[in-house]
Amino acid sequence: MTLNTAQLQAELLSQLAVPFTGETLFDSVSDVVFFMKNERGEYVVVNQTLVERCGCRDKRDLVGRRADDVFPKPLGDACRASDESVLHDRTAVLHELELHFYPSRERGWCLTTKLPLHDSRGRVIGLVGLSKDLPSGDVEDYSVVARAVRHIQHHIDTPLRVGDLAMQSGLSAYQFEQRIQQVFHLTAGQLIRRVRMEAAMQRLRDTADSIATIALDCGYSDQSAFTRQFRRAIGQSPSAYRLVSQRRD
Repeated sequence: MTLNTAQLQAELLSQLAVPFTGETLFDSVSDVVFFMKNERGEYVVVNQTLVERCGCRDKRDLVGRRADDVFPKPLGDACRASDESVLHDRTAVLHELELHFYPSRERGWCLTTKLPLHDSRGRVIGLVGLSKDLPSGDVEDYSVVARAVRHIQHHIDTPLRVGDLAMQSGLSAYQFEQRIQQVFHLTAGQLIRRVRMEAAMQRLRDTADSIATIALDCGYSDQSAFTRQFRRAIGQSPSAYRLVSQRRD
């Protein structure tokens, strides 16, 4: 008899002496910060890279502390606000472009993703996240991209044209495309579509809003256009995705 995914995972994980192996795995990656936090936003699991970035000697120096206890303002406050959004609003942070300041006073850009952690009843009990370093580059180049991404995220319900975004950024269309490609390995058009799709997926998972409403709010001309794009990107219809994702919760 063929076991389904959940059964296969349960069969293996139930036999592990240490249920969570990610901490040790991420200790070996120097350009990725990994962490898990409880419902109060306190670090519970961290990798060695985060310890070193915070200027600490041991993981125990971080466990039990929050981001605003560890990082200087305004970074600490911004990280804390992001955590609160994930924990209280069940809102995932996906590929967020962030500027970090390190103990050496160097600045570095990274892409951060945070996801809520649920218990067996679907309640949010914490979050898990990672931040992937971006190649060293001009800080202003990344700042331009960060501003453009925020504009896309805040205006997904409106027409978004690459030429307009480039003009707002003070760049030519070619320069703008080059910077987007450098960070995300996507064209600007692909990035816009990804931001729209991620917003739609979150609404499908976490709200009871109609598919037609979600389509319009995420910048699609109508439900049919949204359904076609969604099926092409995700491999199933919006209604099927909603059914499966809400069952998992």
